[in-house]
Amino acid sequence: MGGRFDITIVAKNKVTAEKNIDTVIAEISRIENLISDWKPESQVSRVNQNAGIKPVKVDLEVLELTERAIKLSEATKGAFDISFAALDRIWKFDGSMIEMPSAESIKKSVSLVGFSNIILDKEKSTIFLKLKGMKIGFGALGEGYAADKCREMMLAKGIKAGIVNASGDMSTWGIQPNGKDWIVGITNPVKEDAVLVVIPLKNKAIVTSGSYRKFVEFDGKRYSHIINPATGYPSTGLISVTVLGPSAEIANGLSTSTMVLGMEAGKEFLKKYPAYSYLMITDSGNIVYSNDPIFSKMQLSKISPNN
Repeated sequence: MGGRFDITIVAKNKVTAEKNIDTVIAEISRIENLISDWKPESQVSRVNQNAGIKPVKVDLEVLELTERAIKLSEATKGAFDISFAALDRIWKFDGSMIEMPSAESIKKSVSLVGFSNIILDKEKSTIFLKLKGMKIGFGALGEGYAADKCREMMLAKGIKAGIVNASGDMSTWGIQPNGKDWIVGITNPVKEDAVLVVIPLKNKAIVTSGSYRKFVEFDGKRYSHIINPATGYPSTGLISVTVLGPSAEIANGLSTSTMVLGMEAGKEFLKKYPAYSYLMITDSGNIVYSNDPIFSKMQLSKISPNN
């Protein structure tokens, strides 16, 4: 899925731990081979290759993941949209971009974005993209989904504690061997070698979306990798959104959506998900968080490079 996975397992001995870590790695690879839009042989890639041509039969879990993504798209009125993947032809965050995309090219790419043009047939288990050139991608859900699936698998195997960290999408269960909760640090987005706040976790997931790592700069202005599907331009207003709750997949979708929606609309949107808490950091460094005992203990209200 193009990211780093770190796996921690609490077990009676090293052999058991390593065996289960291998099982987790195999599960991550299995999911990647289903949903990666970078692997041409994956089911999602085949869906993209047949956009505007024909429906493609997929596994039930791919269909259901797509269905959940569409429901989130509906809930955000398009601020989240898995068909945003067509925009990767315009914006590149791998160091290869040498100039700002033209307004015309951005407008053209947005014309291929629209979750309403994703047709699911649950009976036949197919996905069809109505427009030729459309693409779907699970960059904002896939890693969280994989982390959740691995946690479920380990619990089913009797592994009572661990962490699956999918490039920052963290799914935790149980407690540390010393009897304490897992401890997770949220990075200071304006000083990445520093931790802004430390959060204790037990049987919860935590995800941070931010504009401070993957970006390009033109004429002194920063453009982040989180794109507003409606406009085709990078989101603005927030530099970091952390969401905490039961599922890494859902937390990932909520954090990405909130980055696009912005602070005020994001706060209203997140009220629909009372099982999830949030911490937002604005472009100006202001910190806004939900009414959660974990966050309410913090003394920070604003950050700067010296925090």
